[in-house]
Amino acid sequence: MSDRNGKRGEQGTEVWGEEMAAFLKTGRMFRSFFVKTISFVGYTVQYGCVAHCAFEYIGEFVSCSGPSMEPTITNHDVVFSERVSRHLCRIQKGDIVIAKSPFDPKMNICKRVIGLEGDKVCTSGPSDIFKTHTYVPRGHVWLEGDNLRNSTDSRSYGPVPYALIRGRVCLKLWPPHNFGVLAESPNDGRIL
Repeated sequence: MSDRNGKRGEQGTEVWGEEMAAFLKTGRMFRSFFVKTISFVGYTVQYGCVAHCAFEYIGEFVSCSGPSMEPTITNHDVVFSERVSRHLCRIQKGDIVIAKSPFDPKMNICKRVIGLEGDKVCTSGPSDIFKTHTYVPRGHVWLEGDNLRNSTDSRSYGPVPYALIRGRVCLKLWPPHNFGVLAESPNDGRIL
C-alpha cells in the first residue's frame, strides 16, 4: 500500500507540477500581453499628443467648400493652413485665413483679410452706387470672400475678433495641377 500511496503521491506531484507549470506559463503569457497592451497604449498617447501639438501649433490640412472664395479657392480644394503667423500676430492685409464662424463656432470659414485694426474699409457691396466705409475696431479684422456677390462675410456680420482666426492659408495642395501659393485677390481695390 505504501508503494501504491508512494506512487500515487509521485503521480499527484507530477500532475500538480504540470498544472503549476501550465499556470505559470499562462501567467507569463498574460503578463506579456498586459505589458504589450500598456506599451501600445503609451505609444498611442504619445503619438496622439505629438499630432495634436502639430495640428494646434504648426498647421493643418483643410478641405474648403462653398463658392465664397472663387476663383482663388474652389469647392473641394485642399489647402494647408499654418498656425505660426496667428500666434506671432503676423496676419497681414491680403492673407487668406481660416477662422471660426462668428455665428456658429462649430463651423470654420475661409476668407481674405481686407482690413486690420484701425483700417478704413468699404462696407458696401460691389454693385452699390453709394459707397460706405467704417473703421476696424481694435483686436478685430475685416474678412471678405473673393467672390463678393456670393459671400457671407464681414459685410454681413461685421468685424471678426482676431482670436477667432485659426490659421493663415499658405499653400493649395489639391487639385495637383493648382498646387502652389495662392493667387492675389481679384478684388485689389477693396484692400485700402
